Amino acid sequence: MSLLKYSIATLLLLGIGLSCSDNHSSSSQEAVNTALSNDEGWVALFNGENLEGWAIQSVQEDQQHNFWRVEEGTIVINSLGIPEHDYSWLQTQDEYADFELRLKFQSFRESPGNSGVQIRSRYDQQGTVEGSEVVGWLDGPQVDIHPNGSWRTGYIYDETRGHQRWIYPDLPDWRMDSATYAPKKFRHYFSDESPQWNDLVIICQGSHIKTIVNGITVTDFDGSGLLDDEWHQKYGIDKKGHIALQLHKGDELKIAFKDLFIKEL
Repeated sequence: MSLLKYSIATLLLLGIGLSCSDNHSSSSQEAVNTALSNDEGWVALFNGENLEGWAIQSVQEDQQHNFWRVEEGTIVINSLGIPEHDYSWLQTQDEYADFELRLKFQSFRESPGNSGVQIRSRYDQQGTVEGSEVVGWLDGPQVDIHPNGSWRTGYIYDETRGHQRWIYPDLPDWRMDSATYAPKKFRHYFSDESPQWNDLVIICQGSHIKTIVNGITVTDFDGSGLLDDEWHQKYGIDKKGHIALQLHKGDELKIAFKDLFIKEL
């Protein structure tokens, strides 16, 4: 192992270990981010200045709203005070197959809304959902981000037509109660709590998806036979697709993202 690779590996292990502590230092995490940006194979998805490399996917009626913006080196989605809207997505222009994605997100107590990170997904400008015509649908699995029920963050919901249900845990639809499914250990920080930002890691290899939230493994899921089934093949998302950040339909949401890095595997 070269000295550079050793140093980066050491920093990554340090960052993961520190994220398991409620008092880990932001300076150490910044060192990890610097290492990622310098390490061969890791690519920054966000340049910190504008939305170059991304595309906003939404119905025409919602294009008047400036939901997605860049503020102080972060991607911010803000629909507070505007509940009447459809789904809106900030989607990478590039597609990815097997990868490790690392990012930070910041949530706010005044925001009741839901978000998430779509992986291997594809936007359909016009199609049908359960036999009904729809305009604008993003097929693919979503790693949930749910600040006001943070025990859910890191679980996987499949937005793909033909499924539209939780696939980890395995449930018949969108309903899931905390009494049964909340993990014994989970960690989430609001913007007024140190360290203010939450770490999310998504590792996608074949039909296997692993999610880690603030150093805690939430999902370790083998989706063989599901993520490569006829529905995912039909919509072209069984092997690769776009990554997208979500604004849920009808939600008033404020959330920020930064330090988005990806490494193809």
